[in-house]
Amino acid sequence: MVSFSRFRERERERGREMGSLLVYAIVLLAIPLGSRAEQLSSKECESLGFTGLALCSDCNTFAEYVKNQELVSDCLKCCSEDSDGSMSKITYSGAVLEVCMRKLVFYPEIVGFIEEEKEKFPSVKVQYAFNSPPKLIMLDDDGQHKETIRVDNWKREHILQFLREKLKPTSAAI
Repeated sequence: MVSFSRFRERERERGREMGSLLVYAIVLLAIPLGSRAEQLSSKECESLGFTGLALCSDCNTFAEYVKNQELVSDCLKCCSEDSDGSMSKITYSGAVLEVCMRKLVFYPEIVGFIEEEKEKFPSVKVQYAFNSPPKLIMLDDDGQHKETIRVDNWKREHILQFLREKLKPTSAAI
């Protein structure tokens, strides 16, 4: 009888410890998800592997599947706040389609865009960079790099639609 009561006592104590740890873990997880202490530049985000127009809600979804808090924290430093279509309102003056000439054979959709569609977008330049995955570098009015979007898995029609929506009307001759 004595050993059973000790066992129950230990289990209760463990339960209290686990409850405290659970509350502590929830608090630690909630803090980085709720706040974005610092925002990283698009080049820093790209070097971390976060490219494109990620919304902070995407990072929160990402956190549900990835348990690495440092990775989730980096995502939150690279995301854009969700709002009523705010991302769709952003437009750019030009773009650079950067791709590795040697790897171009692996991207027939990109080749098709360059050969058959690129002339519709006079503000889009093609730049060949060794070992670069296909990406669109979006430029502001001063020609400065504002956003980088990987397009290696995009179909030609997606590139066309994106450029029609994101390039300023004076930039696209469609």
